[in-house]
Amino acid sequence: MVFAWCAIVYDISRRLGLERYHGVGILGFNSVEWFIADIGAILAGGFAVGIYTTNSPDACQYVADNCKANVIVVENHKQLQKILQVEDRLPHLKAIIQYKDALKEKRPNLYSWAEFMELGRDEPDAPLDAIIATQKPNQCCTLIYTSGTTGQPKGVMLSHDNLTWTAMSTCRHVHLTEATQSQEVVVSYLPLSHIAAQMVDIWVNMKVGGTTHFAQPDALKGSLVNTMKEVRPTAFMGVPRVWEKMQEKMKAIGAKSSTVRRKVAAWAKDVGLQANLSKFNQNGASPPSPLSYHIAKKLVFTKVRKALGLERCSKCFTGAAPITKDTLEFFLSLNIPLYELFGMSESSGPHTISVPEAFRLTSVGKEIPGCRTKLLSPDEDGNGEICLWGRHVFMGYLNMADKTEEALDSEGWLRSGDLGKHDKNGFLFITGRIKELIITAGGENVPPVPIEEALKEQLPFISNAMLIGDKKKFLSVLLTIKSQVNADTLVPEDELTPEVVELCRRLGSNATRVSELSGGKDRAVNTAIQEGINRVNEKATSNAQRIQKWLILDKDFSISGGELGPTMKLKRPVVAKMYKDQIDNFYKDVPTPTTPDTPLPPK
Repeated sequence: MVFAWCAIVYDISRRLGLERYHGVGILGFNSVEWFIADIGAILAGGFAVGIYTTNSPDACQYVADNCKANVIVVENHKQLQKILQVEDRLPHLKAIIQYKDALKEKRPNLYSWAEFMELGRDEPDAPLDAIIATQKPNQCCTLIYTSGTTGQPKGVMLSHDNLTWTAMSTCRHVHLTEATQSQEVVVSYLPLSHIAAQMVDIWVNMKVGGTTHFAQPDALKGSLVNTMKEVRPTAFMGVPRVWEKMQEKMKAIGAKSSTVRRKVAAWAKDVGLQANLSKFNQNGASPPSPLSYHIAKKLVFTKVRKALGLERCSKCFTGAAPITKDTLEFFLSLNIPLYELFGMSESSGPHTISVPEAFRLTSVGKEIPGCRTKLLSPDEDGNGEICLWGRHVFMGYLNMADKTEEALDSEGWLRSGDLGKHDKNGFLFITGRIKELIITAGGENVPPVPIEEALKEQLPFISNAMLIGDKKKFLSVLLTIKSQVNADTLVPEDELTPEVVELCRRLGSNATRVSELSGGKDRAVNTAIQEGINRVNEKATSNAQRIQKWLILDKDFSISGGELGPTMKLKRPVVAKMYKDQIDNFYKDVPTPTTPDTPLPPK
């Protein structure tokens, strides 16, 4: 790999003409070549720029043009075509390299990976050393582009010091092991264009001398567990949807088990949850474990870990989006605590991380060493905007001085846009997001995420819930049902998951498809939803926070459909635009049959 870096630095800086502080775009699934291109671009004095594989040609053009990319590295012919479609709008582009599959056509300045690497094979290290010698810790080396849910993506400028310091501090905080003692092992599958994956898979793992294994491109289509069982990672980072999918799969398998097995599993989970809650309430100190815990561990916990490929994993993390308490408790009951973290691209990734000795359920933990947090303008409940300070805070947005000034104050505090509060022990809890904050027509502020999570907890067949009500007289909600996903396209299908089919049976419904439930077609499911909403409404702090209308949509949200971002975050403006007619219908004077205001009688 050292040769590869030397070769690529020579190639892109000398042969291909990479100019200082110009981009090297990388458009493809995680791979060794992705790593080499990323680090090679940095060593060559350019910007390493990940581009999401789900981007359209126009979105790729925006990023490549914004960073003045001289070189773009693509995975295959499919990704190459995106660049070729917009090549005439990329005035700085000098070369394209394809790192997988044979080239289907010959074009000027288009190289296969083998051809590209051959260019610098016999070159000495001196040119590389000279370029590195001119680089400084406070200079930008990487651009992380935001997902652009509220406007054009912004290029987050991260310096050498941002990346290396954050990696070092994170390693210390979560007690990763140096390779001289025992090698850490991770699986790379989340998009490396995202800071969470990049920090874990590249920088943190490099700091401790760990090993990174690459999942298959269809990891999120079902092959990830197979890779996990083969690799048996020692640390694993999963966005909430990954953990939720595991939970759904295990529940579906459990539903098909014998009565005895189901009872044993339920007993073991109850034992596991109580034992772990007791342990973490004592700040990670292990209390005397009852005999029942050891029996449950042998009968259930060890087998579950092995089935998931987590038998060696002592550090299971979750972040990048909200996760429900139900999912946290589910895994905790199986003796798999999920350590939540909080951060953003602008903070080089992590700012707070839960660890065994500092863990509270639903908290994102405490700051990594060297970081500080303050809450701006807290309300009477202690909720304020979370502001971050430390060497992990970014340099600013590329070519966007106005946006940079909005994000950073004169003392270097970064405004996250997230709402949070501290408990008496200093644990941080995320309570909402300012840009997502609903301000009703009556002027009341309503954070949507806690209400949406409460709905999903009360209604386990709900996949996504999006609260509506900004500048409206009352709250309403769009709901999607958990359904099967096409293994090739990741497009949600009409067929319900086995778990949901079973839940429908218990409710008295024979539905097997989303189309049988959408729009309020199924009376039994309608009643169950209204009863769940009533339970959520009972806990509302005011009438303005009560949901009055709802609608089941025809299909679930997805990345391919545009409703979700690369890390499964809900794109609220996109959804609001897609379902404008349905939302408008909520607020007509006459209620519609598909959005009942009162519980429907049972069948």
